Amino acid sequence: MTDKLYVERDGAIASIIINRPEKKNCFSLAMFQRLEDLLDELQRDDSVKLLIVRGVDETAFSAGADITEFLEVRLHAEKAKAYNDFALGAIEKLYRFPRPTIAMIQTLAIGGGLELANACDFRFATSGSKVGITSANIGIVYNLSSTKRLYNLIGPSKTKEMLYTAKLISAEEGQKIGLIDYVCEPEEIENEVDAFARRILTKSPVANSGIKQVIQAIIDGENTETEALSNMILESYSSDDYLEGIQAFMEKRKPIFLKEE
Repeated sequence: MTDKLYVERDGAIASIIINRPEKKNCFSLAMFQRLEDLLDELQRDDSVKLLIVRGVDETAFSAGADITEFLEVRLHAEKAKAYNDFALGAIEKLYRFPRPTIAMIQTLAIGGGLELANACDFRFATSGSKVGITSANIGIVYNLSSTKRLYNLIGPSKTKEMLYTAKLISAEEGQKIGLIDYVCEPEEIENEVDAFARRILTKSPVANSGIKQVIQAIIDGENTETEALSNMILESYSSDDYLEGIQAFMEKRKPIFLKEE
């Protein structure tokens, strides 16, 4: 497989694979553009109920943006703005993906790599993995949207500490401060992520997609339901998932929300 980013499918689960291990899965500008295209395709595919983002192997999740490109594509304000618009647009699209998302971190998630992981709903990491944002090492003021996502996870003091010092922390320390959700042994992480994903898929996709939108609205500062949000909530009462859930309850059985093809 020569594609630096590609999709694998396993039923209702789609995985975006980062495939540049010789560069520790660093993202080029072209890869950020490709990521946005893949997310658009997956969002349009109603059969996709859950998304995993991961590296192709244990080499790395992603060591961030490819710094070797910076003098060409990210030098001075004008070029930096064009680059950031592409990169941050792709990460924002992952953050706003309408179905549950999981980042599977192996070995490293640094800079833009950690931004990608933080844009997912959940972060699983192998024990001993290192994560961090090292922009202070190269004189970059980090963008607001990614800083806010980090802030939402670990609070102001730890966000300042991570960014001021540019230090890398272990997955175990990340779990203690709320950055990492689950730490797994390297040989177990694929099974752990798969089991977690499939547990989510036993529940209603309509409910979980809606729950994600409601939580996102809260994160975005909403205190009352917008008309669109209210309509989405009320429409769930007309869904096939709702009928199946009620019928299963009445029949004292587990609901089956995803029918095998």
